[in-house]
Amino acid sequence: MIKKPELLAPAGNLEKMKMAVLYGADAVYLGGKAFGLRAFGGNFTYEELKEAVEFAHARGKKVYVTVNIFPHNSDMEKLPDYLRYLQEINVDALLVADLGVFMLCRKLIPDMELHISTQANNTNWATVNAWKELGAKRVVLAREMSLKEIREIREKCDVDLEMFMHGAMCISYSGRCLLSNYFTGRDSNRGSCAQSCRWKYALVEETRPGKYFPIEEDDRGTYIMNSKDMCLMPHIKDVIESGVDSLKIEGRMKSVHYAASVTKAYRLAIDSYFADPENFTVKKEWMDELEKVSHRAYTTGFYYHQPDADDQIYGKTSYDQTSDFVGLVRSYDAATGYAVVEQRNNMKVGQEIEVFQPTGPLYRLKITSMIDNETNEEISVAPHPQQIIRMKMEQPVEEYTILRRDVAAK
Repeated sequence: MIKKPELLAPAGNLEKMKMAVLYGADAVYLGGKAFGLRAFGGNFTYEELKEAVEFAHARGKKVYVTVNIFPHNSDMEKLPDYLRYLQEINVDALLVADLGVFMLCRKLIPDMELHISTQANNTNWATVNAWKELGAKRVVLAREMSLKEIREIREKCDVDLEMFMHGAMCISYSGRCLLSNYFTGRDSNRGSCAQSCRWKYALVEETRPGKYFPIEEDDRGTYIMNSKDMCLMPHIKDVIESGVDSLKIEGRMKSVHYAASVTKAYRLAIDSYFADPENFTVKKEWMDELEKVSHRAYTTGFYYHQPDADDQIYGKTSYDQTSDFVGLVRSYDAATGYAVVEQRNNMKVGQEIEVFQPTGPLYRLKITSMIDNETNEEISVAPHPQQIIRMKMEQPVEEYTILRRDVAAK
């Protein structure tokens, strides 16, 4: 019998973490202000880390903290106190990539569950078993692996396995990149990647400085290292039946809208499979949900074939999305039918919006009235960032519900 895998969602800050939990994640992974590989993702102060753990544990969810940089000597001084703090606040596991950090954790906080980050390039069963023998509870598989390889590792390894199933793909091997270091001095392996692979490039001949020659694979453009995003939703049955223990969504630097929408889409898909495996099909509305958030064109990565030209985006570096996040419901008064909403994008009376709830049904409504919460006056438009308004709702609505409009309806 196939074990139901954990759904693991990204959390770049406290608000994203709460949204991921409320929209269906079994666990979240996040980073502190240091020692993780997303230095520009917002990240968590000591106090926020504690609050995140308490919020998750109160709802039966888990929190994994990234400590997966490749540290230099200067990074090691403050690391022991940080590790002890993570144990003190009852973090569920740490994600590490460096052997020295792993052994330091084993010495200082021996009871802490340790997961081996994808940054450690875990691509074969021998490596996975070696980490288990050293004391790892889980190994995160590299994204450069096929379904066939993953199944073989599952057969030969008695340790928890985690794999990415959705999100950005790195042009370099599991993130082991020096482009950012070379161009900007920002060390991608210590959390400061400048995403140089997403830039537009041209060729300069040494004796003719300033004269740029375009680089073109064909007539589509010059973003020669710009990979499509991974999306395994259409193949979620194969993913589940591969036997991995945790299915991971990439995206700690993505939006609140992304954290909620992608998490809920995969939550519904996983639950639907286990409700009736024999008759399971991927529903159109789940794929539509993944189109609504900001993303690049989708690919299956290495899962079924070696990536080729069709897995790159040559003509642009921008993102696509079909919906804009315009408001977040803070509370709802059933007696009056009004919700208190925090504006996140321009909203106005007469606009048709979609009501996307953590657990309740998705529905559409037309904004018929808005009241400024501070002045108590009727308004026709809410243009100010994070303006608090009251809005009449046609149906009850949950706290933390996302309000969004079609991009075409701007």
